[in-house]
Amino acid sequence: MTHRERILAAIEHREPDRVPIDLGAMRSTGISAIAYGNLKRHLGIEGGHNRVYDVVQQLALPEDEILDRFGIDAVDFARAFNREDSRWHETTLADGQKAEYPAWFHPEVAADGTIIARAKDGTDLAHMPRGGWFFDQSNFPYLEGYPDDFRDLGSAMNATPWAAFPTGPWDHADAPDFWDLVRTRALALRASTDRAIMIGVGCNLFEWGTYLRRVDSFLMDIGSEPDTVERLLDALMERHMATLENVCRAVGDVVDICQFGDDLGTNSGPFMSPAMYRRHIKPRQAMLCDYLHKHSNIKAFLHSCGSISALLPDMIEAGFDVINPVQTSCRHMEPDHLKREFGRDICFWGGGCDTQRVLPLGTPEEVRAHVLERLEIFAPGGGFVFNTVHNILADVPPRNIVAMYEAVHEFNGAVA
Repeated sequence: MTHRERILAAIEHREPDRVPIDLGAMRSTGISAIAYGNLKRHLGIEGGHNRVYDVVQQLALPEDEILDRFGIDAVDFARAFNREDSRWHETTLADGQKAEYPAWFHPEVAADGTIIARAKDGTDLAHMPRGGWFFDQSNFPYLEGYPDDFRDLGSAMNATPWAAFPTGPWDHADAPDFWDLVRTRALALRASTDRAIMIGVGCNLFEWGTYLRRVDSFLMDIGSEPDTVERLLDALMERHMATLENVCRAVGDVVDICQFGDDLGTNSGPFMSPAMYRRHIKPRQAMLCDYLHKHSNIKAFLHSCGSISALLPDMIEAGFDVINPVQTSCRHMEPDHLKREFGRDICFWGGGCDTQRVLPLGTPEEVRAHVLERLEIFAPGGGFVFNTVHNILADVPPRNIVAMYEAVHEFNGAVA
């Protein structure tokens, strides 16, 4: 199988020739720029670039040499943009190693070492403490209350780091020929690789409420002001549906996977009851999935952290083909339970290696045993793409990263 065929077979619950593998096909399946630089040194790879394409989470864009070395089967559409050296400038990461930031990103360093990221108008949007690994949002546009209407919703969204500091292609969204550019770059990327291509569209609902109001306020709003929450979600859907229509028109026959996002789980269960999810979120997610499936050949991928097993039946019914990151350390997210209960109905993209304890703290031998155990559970019958549980963070030893991928290739060789 080609890389693309392998990914699509897994999503469609056809057992592929080997378990497909991802590293960096979207912004929660990637690798910290610090870990990436350490990995390249460990492998003896000189030259190339360590480009921080997601500045909020400080993630590197994996280079072709890394993708080839580890047999990666999917890529982020963002790699079709900002390929010119002029679009990057040198920076220094928290551990002192050199990397590159997008040309438009110039955070400032405060007296105490805090790194502050500002909007073009000077608004303080996000902070990274001295020695930190990623930025935390500092500005919440609706923190003091909702506006009377949402005519200026776009401006409010742009006053958060999640919209102000986008990855490709969205950092080109102001271009007058943007959608023509998207299609041209998508066709070129597809012609240059047989890896599956994922485009991130977000279309977050619950999360946008938390970005605008802050998570504590928005959770209270869901219980105390449900009608106001509905108005906000409807305004968001107007924007999301317009984006999705353009995506389907521009690349619906070119890219393979569309990544939506909404972190709906905590460590012990969902942020809201299933009933609240069914009222506020599910009908809108169903609209997104339905439109995508009717107007393109693209699979619907949902990133949702935490314990979400109580919501999975509804997410499947809403039309999602793929769930990520499969946070198996959370309550009711045990791998065997997930595979048994939902493995016939949704593809698990992640859950292959625990990133909280095993990958950063284990020995290479422990990582190998852990990964092989996960593969034995998730791989049979398809419906699985190997990835870590969320991004590989800065403190992960490179030898453990290598051991993880070697374990996948060992498994694939054994079952071939």
